[in-house]
Amino acid sequence: MSLSKLRNIGIAAHIDAGKTTVTERILYYTGIKRKVGEVHDGAATMDFMKQEQERGITIASAAISCAWNGHSVNIIDTPGHVDFTIEVERSLRVIDGMIALFDAVNGVEPQSETVWNQADKYKVPRIAFINKMDRTGADFEEAVAMMDKYLDANAVPFQLPMGSEEDFKGLIDVIEQKAFIFQDYERIEAEIPDEYRDTAKAARDHLIEKIADFNDEIAEMFLEEQEIPVDLLKKVARKATLGLLITPVFCGAAYKNKGVQLLLDAVVDYLPSPIDVGAVVGIDTEDAEKTHTRCPAPKAPFAALAFKLIHDPYVGQQTFIRIYSGSLKSGMPILNSTQDKMERIGRIMKIKAKEREEVDVAGPGDIVALIGMKHTKTGDTLCDPENKLFLESIVSPPTVIELKISPKSRKEQAKLGEALHKLANEDPSFNVRFDHETEENIIAGMGELHLEIIIDRLKHEFDVDVEVGEPAVAYRESITTEVETEYRHVKQSGGKGQFAQTQMRIEPNDGNGYEFIDKIKGGNIPAEYIPSVDKGIQKTMAAGILAGYPVVDVKVVLLDGKFHPVDSSDFAFQTCASIAFKNGFHKATPILLEPMMRIEINTPDDYIGDVVGDLNKRRGKIESMRRYRKGSQKLVGFVPLSEMFGYATKLRNMSSGRANYSMDLYKYMPLQPSVQEEVLKKLREKKEEENKK
Repeated sequence: MSLSKLRNIGIAAHIDAGKTTVTERILYYTGIKRKVGEVHDGAATMDFMKQEQERGITIASAAISCAWNGHSVNIIDTPGHVDFTIEVERSLRVIDGMIALFDAVNGVEPQSETVWNQADKYKVPRIAFINKMDRTGADFEEAVAMMDKYLDANAVPFQLPMGSEEDFKGLIDVIEQKAFIFQDYERIEAEIPDEYRDTAKAARDHLIEKIADFNDEIAEMFLEEQEIPVDLLKKVARKATLGLLITPVFCGAAYKNKGVQLLLDAVVDYLPSPIDVGAVVGIDTEDAEKTHTRCPAPKAPFAALAFKLIHDPYVGQQTFIRIYSGSLKSGMPILNSTQDKMERIGRIMKIKAKEREEVDVAGPGDIVALIGMKHTKTGDTLCDPENKLFLESIVSPPTVIELKISPKSRKEQAKLGEALHKLANEDPSFNVRFDHETEENIIAGMGELHLEIIIDRLKHEFDVDVEVGEPAVAYRESITTEVETEYRHVKQSGGKGQFAQTQMRIEPNDGNGYEFIDKIKGGNIPAEYIPSVDKGIQKTMAAGILAGYPVVDVKVVLLDGKFHPVDSSDFAFQTCASIAFKNGFHKATPILLEPMMRIEINTPDDYIGDVVGDLNKRRGKIESMRRYRKGSQKLVGFVPLSEMFGYATKLRNMSSGRANYSMDLYKYMPLQPSVQEEVLKKLREKKEEENKK
């Protein structure tokens, strides 16, 4: 099939806007399924994980291929819950176009804004689908207005609903000026009813005015009141959509099978093919200033990005990749340029949710799963060994919450370690470390639900029962003043000894992470031992000094040192640098940093006082309040994560279940001295208790 007839699309939205239901209807209409699976019955094709079926939510993005009107469509259904934001991030990195879904009752919700901003970051062209037009309170015009107001979407209705709520009976195609009525699973074309004719004409004029800004021919024809051909309108509208100049808006009620076929038509008409996206740019592996382009052509050098790993109990690890150029065949050797290791392709699978179909070859634009990869992780570049490059990777957000877990029996320790390693490989927003003092594994993730799912998967997928501690905040450690520190490491124990001496300056490096600068002159420390100094410091930072949390935002300048021609070694310099850094850290007024969350709360006016008062008690601060819908306000503010455990239940109780919220990491900020002292005291007490046990 021609590349111009391929669409790689994602479906993204706030939780419960109907993403999975829309995907289920797409699979039905494209002939992939003969029967529609419902989310609430736990029978949705794309929600095939046990945890997804039990909770009725999407946790992992799932890929599936289908065909429509002579086009091949790869769809990625993404989660809406903020705890799984990495799934949206990595999906948006590899798709070409997106369907942004909105609930007709709630319009633009907190997570809608998050996924919209993520799509902006990757410059993904998108169309909007306003779902649930049949629900009480559905308001198409209000939802479109909110898209313009809060997302700066330049939203243009390409469809109009005929009626709403229980009277929603069909749609009007604004460009073609046709009406569509839906009966069961069928769409029936009809004339526009008389009562909608004027509205439909006005909507077409509005659409032409909007796209006339981007095409002189249409502008001229419009001013001269000439009839503008449908094909020309669609062609210019497509170009404006691909250029992120407009967002075409469609509507329907997926659960009632209304509007989904027309949405598929819109995917084909307005979202890009790999050819529209054009060449991808990568960085040279030797020279960061130099770039390479890869065109979406089968004969171009091979280049692909690994964006997801799944552990499958039957076939082992599956590595999902998006191919940007060249062709991939089974058994072919390729280079993982990120790890600088060769990989050999075992089998190539086209994925249909949990089903797989083996293929011999895959080409540009394809999204496939590879079996047999040994070294590849999320965000790694795979390329032709003779034509190396790095593609833009996928950034993982920092973790904000921790849990201590241990196996119920000691003999399961190795099994637990293996399972955690596989899960951390799959999910870059999930981290694991081992506390040697307490002999417990510490897992860290994006929120309470995230870690709850991990523990559930350990039990049901990996057959490991664990004991779980209380959730804790993942603090960070840093410094506030600049100090110089020096340490001489000498050890004689018979035979070869250990000798190293380092002098360094430690400085705060706010928001810029870790930086190491070598200012050694005259070979006082040989060049071969400079990396050892750096390594020793980084190991110490990872383990933490003040309270066992990773150290961040520190600049280390290595000023001077001494070595011994016989007794100096890599190990001696690592040890010396580690102790020197620790000593300096204690003198540099160390502080704890806590995760500060950006919170958005949608609440009816009746509960604003209670919600704001409660947030103030949690050391939170409201930054802005704005009218969300009639009778509702959107509050935006910042609040420490440590104060937010159990907030969902509290908010439900305060608002009789009518308020909702979304929360994501804003940045790590210093704890107030009084709060820091309290936190450190609690941590010391906790540690003493654990030691007694």
